[in-house]
Amino acid sequence: ASRAGGTWSARLAAMSVKPLEKRKKVVKRPNKVKRHQSDMFLRVKESWRKPRGIDSRVRRRFKGAIRMPKIGSGTDKKTRYRMPNGFFRFVVSNVKDLELLMMQNRKYAAEVAHNVSSRKRKEIVDRATQLNIKLTNGDARLRAEENE
Repeated sequence: ASRAGGTWSARLAAMSVKPLEKRKKVVKRPNKVKRHQSDMFLRVKESWRKPRGIDSRVRRRFKGAIRMPKIGSGTDKKTRYRMPNGFFRFVVSNVKDLELLMMQNRKYAAEVAHNVSSRKRKEIVDRATQLNIKLTNGDARLRAEENE
């Protein structure tokens, strides 16, 4: 049975692209560092900002205050932004963008941008199967069209 993205065997071939190296991502600090007083005020967002007040107990590193992130709490450069399947994400808006990934199909996986229509999306999926490029969301709008 053929589906929206060509023959089933062609889709299976594109799905079986393996990453060049599958390295485990080491997360040194699993809990996210929250901004000081973000739990007290709605106007203070949770994203981390360094406290700079002259009397700040967090800046002065008092006992019992929240911990400030240190330089060592960053992730490894080689695995930063890597998805769990071993690929790096590359957002694609048209078929021409896929040509950039032709030689890098074992390192990057294409992700179709959210504002691409279903007609263009179909063309991108077909071209990705020809070039053997992994698509993370290849069947996104095509499923809804099939059901109707």
